[in-house]
Amino acid sequence: MTQSSCQEVNKYNQKLTKNNKCITTFKKIEGQKPYKCSVCSKDFTSSSYLYAHQRIHTGEKPYTCSECNKSFTCSSNLCRHKTIHTGETPFKCSECNKGFAFSSNLSRHKKIHTGETPFKCSLCSKAFALASRLRIHQTIHTGEKPFKCTVCSKAFDRSSSLSRHQTVHSGEKAFKCTVCNKAFARSSTLFHHEKLHTGEKPYKCYLCIKAFLYQSKLKEHQRIHTQEKLCVCIVCKKPFADLSQLKIHQRIHTGEKPYKCSLCTKAFTSSSYLHHHQKVHMGEKKKPFKCSVCNKDFTHITPLKIHQRIHTGEKPYKCSQCGKAFNQSAILYRHKRIHTGEKPFKPFKCSVCSKVFAYSSTLCKHQKIHSGEKPYKSSVFNKNFASTSYLYTHQRIHLGEKHYKCSICSKALISSSSLYYHQKIHTGEKPFKCSVCNKAFNRSSTLYRHRRTHTGEKPYRCSVCSKAFTRSSTLSQHKRIHTGEK
Repeated sequence: MTQSSCQEVNKYNQKLTKNNKCITTFKKIEGQKPYKCSVCSKDFTSSSYLYAHQRIHTGEKPYTCSECNKSFTCSSNLCRHKTIHTGETPFKCSECNKGFAFSSNLSRHKKIHTGETPFKCSLCSKAFALASRLRIHQTIHTGEKPFKCTVCSKAFDRSSSLSRHQTVHSGEKAFKCTVCNKAFARSSTLFHHEKLHTGEKPYKCYLCIKAFLYQSKLKEHQRIHTQEKLCVCIVCKKPFADLSQLKIHQRIHTGEKPYKCSLCTKAFTSSSYLHHHQKVHMGEKKKPFKCSVCNKDFTHITPLKIHQRIHTGEKPYKCSQCGKAFNQSAILYRHKRIHTGEKPFKPFKCSVCSKVFAYSSTLCKHQKIHSGEKPYKSSVFNKNFASTSYLYTHQRIHLGEKHYKCSICSKALISSSSLYYHQKIHTGEKPFKCSVCNKAFNRSSTLYRHRRTHTGEKPYRCSVCSKAFTRSSTLSQHKRIHTGEK
């Protein structure tokens, strides 16, 4: 073929490409999507979009990164990925200074700050900032999950969720924190993690100036002001701001633990609990977050922050009835029952002494009293305990550590629970009343033991001489007669 004929062919191809682009643009304007996926029935304006989409179902990833060998279904995704290695984010948000590799991503992000949600669901009237978010939401109503994992057959409502899930099987964590070297499967998770080091909280509540690391947490918080509690547990009536939180909570009542560890068969109610547990097998520190005041360790930063309020005296949760403040929302929720007269729901009963509990985990701890199981051993004092909290409290007695100080009388105590009950001496609060003699107590466990004086119940029996006792501590003292222990 001559040079002139080659040029003619190139001109014809360019003209054809231009015409195809015009046709695609026309279809977008008219709203036509004639190309349908045979697997998930999704429609597209052009055959090239359909062809690229079908790779999600086939698993084909022809575009490979030369830096890290990660593969992608389309060239545009590869281009976006390459910005991770270059670090280039030229498009900055004027509100929170977050950087983006593409202007389209910045445009979508800006809607978070403006609150613009033009795309409304016709079934439940929920509104979204993006049409793609609306499409994903609608699968909740249809139950459609077209994206299936080829390894474990788990199905998802969106391709991005499938991609994230697949990293569980591959173990791939390409995104590493430059401060603490912690690795993540997603760049977005790394982005949020890095804010833990900087202390940055870009999502601010306009009503109380409280700031949050995640937009989702801000939305949950704002429902405190609006009193919007859409998701209520049908068993114990506890309200939740989010459906996913309610589902996890309901497993407390059902006892369901769907997340099983493949190494030790231990099961958990949520994937995050399983993730923290697996660090034990991986050799990572079980509790990496330490309190700077009392050196107590935590598995996650959230319980550490709650714990630190004991030392600072911060009580952000206030009762609207009596003005009393608390350092945890759960304690406020329990306190409100004093005003409403509502009895706490406790579906888990001990088969030995019939004591009831709100949580299956609390019942498990309690049952160790009857079984005598004490798996936690002190390496210093050669004594065994039923739980880690009892072990830590016991060690503080010998070490003389008393990090929990009363803000009223400056008395120091060895545990947060001891401080909590001590403070009731100053307030005079005794919300737990005996229905027989009207005697009041500052804690439910004391009331429960007191009731045995009326019923004559003695659930703690000696395995040697069959003598029975009202308290487990009295039984422990009695056993020393048989063992000769002083």
